[in-house]
Amino acid sequence: MRLTLALASLSVSTAAIAAPQLSPPPLFPPGNTVDLMHGTQVADPYRALENGSDPKVQAWAAAENARTRAYLDALPGRAAVAAKLSALTHAKSPSDRDLIARGDKIFELYDDPAKQQPALASLDAQADPGSRKLVLDPNALDAKGRIEIDWYVPSPDGTRVAVSLSRNGSEDGTLHVYDVASGHEIEAPIPNVQYPTAGGSLAWTKDGKGFWYTRYPGDNAPESERHFHQAIYFHNIGSDAARDPLVLGAQQGVPRTGEIFLDGSRGSEDALASVQLGDGGQWQHWILPPNGSARQIGTYADHVIGGAVLTADGTIYAVSRLDAPMGKVLRLDAPYAGGFAKARVIVPAQTDAAIIDGGEFGTPLAVSPNRLFVNRVAGGPNEVTVYDHAGQGPEKLALPPVSGVSEIDALPTGGALMDISTYLQPRYFVRWDQGRVTRTKLTETAPYDFSDCEVRRIFATSKDGTKVPVSVVMRKGTRLDGSHPLLLTGYGGFGISSSPSHLGSMDWLWIKGGGIFAEANIRGGGEYGEAWHQQGMLLHKQNVFDDFAASADALISLGYTNHDKLALIGGSNGGLLMGATITQHPSLARAVVSLVGIYDMVRLETDPNGAFNTTEYGTVKNPADFAAIYAYSPYHHVRKGTPYPAVLFTEGLNDGRVNPMQSRKFVAALQAATSSTRPILLRISKGAGHGIGSSLSEQIGLRTDIVMFLFDQIGMDAKAAAS
Repeated sequence: MRLTLALASLSVSTAAIAAPQLSPPPLFPPGNTVDLMHGTQVADPYRALENGSDPKVQAWAAAENARTRAYLDALPGRAAVAAKLSALTHAKSPSDRDLIARGDKIFELYDDPAKQQPALASLDAQADPGSRKLVLDPNALDAKGRIEIDWYVPSPDGTRVAVSLSRNGSEDGTLHVYDVASGHEIEAPIPNVQYPTAGGSLAWTKDGKGFWYTRYPGDNAPESERHFHQAIYFHNIGSDAARDPLVLGAQQGVPRTGEIFLDGSRGSEDALASVQLGDGGQWQHWILPPNGSARQIGTYADHVIGGAVLTADGTIYAVSRLDAPMGKVLRLDAPYAGGFAKARVIVPAQTDAAIIDGGEFGTPLAVSPNRLFVNRVAGGPNEVTVYDHAGQGPEKLALPPVSGVSEIDALPTGGALMDISTYLQPRYFVRWDQGRVTRTKLTETAPYDFSDCEVRRIFATSKDGTKVPVSVVMRKGTRLDGSHPLLLTGYGGFGISSSPSHLGSMDWLWIKGGGIFAEANIRGGGEYGEAWHQQGMLLHKQNVFDDFAASADALISLGYTNHDKLALIGGSNGGLLMGATITQHPSLARAVVSLVGIYDMVRLETDPNGAFNTTEYGTVKNPADFAAIYAYSPYHHVRKGTPYPAVLFTEGLNDGRVNPMQSRKFVAALQAATSSTRPILLRISKGAGHGIGSSLSEQIGLRTDIVMFLFDQIGMDAKAAAS
């Protein structure tokens, strides 16, 4: 999953800043474990570090974390930077996201920077901030921010809302149902409805007296299977959840690594279930009647992606990539004879922009009572086009240059709300209504601005000749003499597009201090459709790393930076990108920050979420997949005597997406191998997971550590920056 952290460096020092003495890393004795895989001997000297419950491993990890803390906490200017980042964060305006219109209300997650966690709130039909009422405040449940909202779904009339709550960033959710008017919980909690492996989802019945919901077997399965076999159950309000009937599961064809997304609550009698095979973009689709058996209307062969929409009259709008890697829009009318194989194409695929991915990572389609809204991506920036329900009368909305649209929320009145942001402009919502676009009062503000900055789009040439777009943000008039610090980020996986979003306070400080920010739209994402994704997955994953290295080389050759001023950052799948870049190009950058990353690709699928990732990365059980995976697996390409760059690794002990052992093993291997004196550090958080749902204080603490690490390594004056 994409991990987004707003980062920045500060002003460049004219002299070296005195840094604390770094103690030697704690030693962990390597073992002699070797696995024979498809005729290849695969060494795994730090296999013992996989066992997080081993006292020896815990002692080593504690020593690593203590070493990291001693170093980062002693860096000059840390207290001032922490205070500055905290002040800037709290001075930002509240933000609104995940809007859902139901009944006469618009629900949202309301993120107040004075609070640790976003709250669930409601607005009136005009989305007037003055009408905002809190429905559920997790901060009232735990003032330290240890309880977070994973997702929520209001009933069709807006009188009830179902909410998944989890703790400490674990994403291990329990379902709660609240009465909106009183805020009181009206049902006994239902456990095991959400987990990082397959997420979680829910759809209400038309009358709001029951709902379909996802559930894992939990304690009813062996430990190794508790986070697989997601299934759909049906619950009537007031009944015993332990007796809820199974609606759709393994017997009907849901795979062990199925990821279920439910859509409904717009007034249809039925619900729509979209089931993804792991994380690789292959989908089944089912209709769920309130009284009867689930009926399959879409198979993998239809290439219909997630994000399909079921409307009040039973019509389904969906995106298919069958012979259309950029995505075409289908319309399937009830009673769904022939399923998606017989659906009508109402919006053909474009050649210059792709419909964005659905499921967990975006809103490809939104359908109001009289309009269809289509969200596309063109190399990174988004485009939005409005059609009628027959796909006619297209109206392309005028968006700012190089902008992003992350959500489109259809309104029962026929219009829609959508957010817009750029690298330089904070996020705001506009309302489309009968061809007229107006800006709403749902607008974010920040205590800093980028009015003296510009955004450039350059193209790097990858190893195979592919042109890779890179967005560059810097102060106007910056001389391209190669002297500037530059922070480069990328992701490159799962068809997820890196679209523009407002840079944070730290990015602002970085740029004001003479730095440059860059984001590479490398393959593996969906920036140019499914073909762009497929060129960076499975046997073609090396293209992702080549694209990123080419992006860095282009920025250096064009005079934006140099090797000694280049810093890299990425998280999750982007952490794999960091690991591969470190081992394949150890002299490319001066400093690297790698958050909750994957490094031992050979052992990835031994973890639950790793098994879900095999549709993206491949499986080591297959000889061809193994050869490709082993060829780039960072942990297996650490070479003794190599002068590796400075690296800060982070892990959260409650991470259900990436096993913390991944960081432990890679850190131990790099520390034992490097011939440079640059620090290789491991930061461990006991109160976080993959970064999703972390408390505000946890986020500020992490960002402070990252900034101090980068300042120290690139030669930046933290105290001057915070003044």
